[in-house]
Amino acid sequence: MIKLGFFQRSELTQALWAFRREFMVVGVFSMVANVLMLSPTLYMLQVYDRVMVSHSELTLLVMSLITLFLFAVMAFSEWMRSRVLVQSGVRLDGLLGTRVFNASFEARLTQSGSSPKRAFGDLIQIRQFLTGNGILAFFDTPWAPIYLAVLFFLHPMLGYLAIVFAIIQGCLVWLGHRHTVEPSEAAAQASSDASAYLQSKLRNSEVLESMGMVHNLLPHWAARHQRAMELGGRAQALTHKIMAWSKFVRYTQQSLALGAGALLVIDGQLSPGGMIAANVLMSRALAPIDMLVGTWRGFVSARAAFERLEALLRDHPERDPALSRVAPKGALTLRNVVATAPGRASPILKGVSTAVEPGTVTVVLGPSGSGKSTLARCMMGIWPGAQGEVLLDGLPLDGWDRMELGPYLGYLPQDIELFDGSIAENIARFGEVDPEKVIAAARSAGLHEMILRFPKGYDTPIGEAGNLLSGGQRQRIGLARAVYGNPVLVVLDEPNANLDDVGEAALVRTVQELKAKGCTVFLITHRPGIVAVADRLLILQDGKVQADGPRDAVLAALRAAQAPARPGNPGNDVSGLQAQPA
Repeated sequence: MIKLGFFQRSELTQALWAFRREFMVVGVFSMVANVLMLSPTLYMLQVYDRVMVSHSELTLLVMSLITLFLFAVMAFSEWMRSRVLVQSGVRLDGLLGTRVFNASFEARLTQSGSSPKRAFGDLIQIRQFLTGNGILAFFDTPWAPIYLAVLFFLHPMLGYLAIVFAIIQGCLVWLGHRHTVEPSEAAAQASSDASAYLQSKLRNSEVLESMGMVHNLLPHWAARHQRAMELGGRAQALTHKIMAWSKFVRYTQQSLALGAGALLVIDGQLSPGGMIAANVLMSRALAPIDMLVGTWRGFVSARAAFERLEALLRDHPERDPALSRVAPKGALTLRNVVATAPGRASPILKGVSTAVEPGTVTVVLGPSGSGKSTLARCMMGIWPGAQGEVLLDGLPLDGWDRMELGPYLGYLPQDIELFDGSIAENIARFGEVDPEKVIAAARSAGLHEMILRFPKGYDTPIGEAGNLLSGGQRQRIGLARAVYGNPVLVVLDEPNANLDDVGEAALVRTVQELKAKGCTVFLITHRPGIVAVADRLLILQDGKVQADGPRDAVLAALRAAQAPARPGNPGNDVSGLQAQPA
């Protein structure tokens, strides 16, 4: 929030306030355009009441040339105000684009219900409203009293008639706001939910098609789609009803204005030219209000987008660009870390605490569902429902600037996420590609020779989500990306899940190289063979630390604890966890 006097402007409001000079320029051009809108009326009056009486061709010529000049100035003013608004919209996008990009991804990471696509859609909607007819209606409305004053000058009855119709149209705007806002927002939300559901299923189209699940999911999508259609139909019906009433009022106003002018002409209180001019003036006076009725739905949508974007920027403030820390060494400390998830009664992690020194390899073991992957996300600082402390070199992980911290961290998730681009771009994390570092990371992951066999080598495109690669290739590229640039903390979640014996041997060498460089490594696995490279073991059971300490001491303690139970309960045998030759 930015405090100004007694008021506090949000970041988004402050960004719009920066364009106050442009809005003032648009206001000046709007004033000129609206004043010159009187030109056709004055020209009509002169033609009917002066030229037609005097039959002077010279007067007609002079009046026509003057009117054409005024029309040119009016057209220039309308063009300039539109151009200023369009340029302001482009500047607004440039001013907020990066900020919205960063905030939307932070919101997605914390699962606050936002997404980059929705946030940028809101920004585009605000920009389009600020450069469209809706905002021009707001600039034109304040000049309607000028036309009303001219109508009163022609005859008071015409002025009062225009005021009556202005009040009626104002009531229509108010009714439109009251009755269409909630249905429109509900319809937009339902449509977004249906689209998100469909997109999430399309990402797994191969699974759906192979096991014949498409028809099973169709009713679920159809129900969401049908609800969106019903809500959208209701919202459109209300909008169309209000627009129909607006048209009825507008046509009635035009006819009654003409009839009232004719009555005044019959009574000798108005000239025929004044009658025609009054009709044009009244239509012009009520045009901005009529435009507000037509653009009200766009205004409501833009206001909702503004509120969502304002909340997004408020909840995810910009990082301090001056914040800088000393390069970390890799000492990681967890203190009473508790991880929860929406809809889950008990926590996933229940008070996990451990401390690891730099240059240590820790293997995390435990049965499925014990919280190993959640622990990995907590150590990376990307689990939204985490409590407790995660410290890197004694400093809270969430206190770091992610752009600064990112190169010091390496993370290989259980579900490999690669992106559309070349192999080199993916390994280099889509930053500036340093060929030496890319090749070093690929060699460390045992990937270099395989990459050279591709037609384009490191420049080979891998497709969206790496769909042109096998599972093992994706995993090894993800591993190379994790170790790119010599990070000080690397967390590998099931890095050997899709690897063959050659790949697993390369993984062992990679871990040993990281350890030699002083990197802290956490390796989550189910395979006992990788335990040989561990300095420490951390065993999770039902979200709690069952054992934590040096590898040999933990294995000895487990064997001693389970030895008496082994004959009767072979399922508890931990002999497979004994250290094996690397």
